[in-house]
Amino acid sequence: MSADEILQEARKLHTVSERLGMLAQRDPAVAEGLTILARAVRNSATLLEVMVELKLTQEQDVEKTSN
Repeated sequence: MSADEILQEARKLHTVSERLGMLAQRDPAVAEGLTILARAVRNSATLLEVMVELKLTQEQDVEKTSN
């Protein structure tokens, strides 16, 4: 799987997080649970982005040392 594909999935997760946050604002009965889920999804998206960045940085470092 390419970095672009992973980043695309991370963007989708950010969108899901935003939608869950909007639903939480509309329904007080489940607001707390939806807010917790929205935060967890957003954190997962961020972790994917960091993972891609670290992988790309490592690959660039390897290229520099091999040249």
